[in-house]
Amino acid sequence: MFKLSEIKELIKLVDQTSLQELEIENEGSRLLIRKPNKTEQVVVTAAQPAVSVVAQQPAPQAVVQTSAAVNIPAAEPTAATPSNLHTIVSPMVGTFYEAPAPGAAPFVSKGSSVKETTIVCIIEAMKLMNEIEAEVKGQIVEVLVENGQLVEYGQPLFLVKPE
Repeated sequence: MFKLSEIKELIKLVDQTSLQELEIENEGSRLLIRKPNKTEQVVVTAAQPAVSVVAQQPAPQAVVQTSAAVNIPAAEPTAATPSNLHTIVSPMVGTFYEAPAPGAAPFVSKGSSVKETTIVCIIEAMKLMNEIEAEVKGQIVEVLVENGQLVEYGQPLFLVKPE
């Protein structure tokens, strides 16, 4: 399985070179990065696919090809964020989960105090559960997404009032 950081590095490498295409297979996963014209396309195929996620972004596009197709709507523009608030954003495309298990209490909710290492949610991407940390010490002012919602790379998840 490829790590998000590895994929980002490979995209940068392809972008900075004259390579037009790079394909790598590793442990049942296949990564294909193509540079047609001015955009890049990344295709990651898992050994046993479950869902399909198509993310449209102005920069690189990420496409996970599997058996069913699900379109992710573009992130809705949010009202201007006050400058004194920190926004926790999604580091990847995936499914947002507010709790460690169905029926369990959420990691955080509006009014919760957090530290830099406090886990605020889980983003599931390609059957991998990725714990997302608060990054700042403060208080959750607002939860911007619903449990089970598909989120995009860079989409705001939480607003935090730093201490």
